[in-house]
Amino acid sequence: MEDSTKATMKHKEWVKDLMGILIDDMVVRSMHHDDSKLEDPEKSLFDNYSSKLKDCTYGSDEYKEFLKGLKPALDHHYAVNSHHPEHYENGVNDMDLVDIIELICDWMASSKRHADGNIYKSIKLNKDRFGMSDQLCKILENTVNHYFNDIIEKPYDTEGEK
Repeated sequence: MEDSTKATMKHKEWVKDLMGILIDDMVVRSMHHDDSKLEDPEKSLFDNYSSKLKDCTYGSDEYKEFLKGLKPALDHHYAVNSHHPEHYENGVNDMDLVDIIELICDWMASSKRHADGNIYKSIKLNKDRFGMSDQLCKILENTVNHYFNDIIEKPYDTEGEK
């Protein structure tokens, strides 16, 4: 009988190294998330619309009107940020797993910016908006439940701590 310890240890090392590649990319992305919003053509428009968006309901007619005013900034933002389905010709279908991880973190944080924000409502609305499958939506909900359950109700504070 062969001892499988050596093969298992080699497998573990490979998985660690492969996960490290993804982790390294996620760390870099987390440090540079939405950097494009800090410079024009995005900054001045976001300066004008951020407070308006905060007080409206995500997905509402009012929200959609604000997005029309933000269109030049959003077009640029989507072009340079791959965590948005709009970045890709085929939307979500062209995204990779790291894009999806950044996307759900972005949606979670964005839901905190709206007075009546709700991550589950956002997933539901975006399911139709982006043509996402039931399976992907369930994976996103599972991720929220597993990793963010303790902070779902925690308020978003732009003046101090998260």
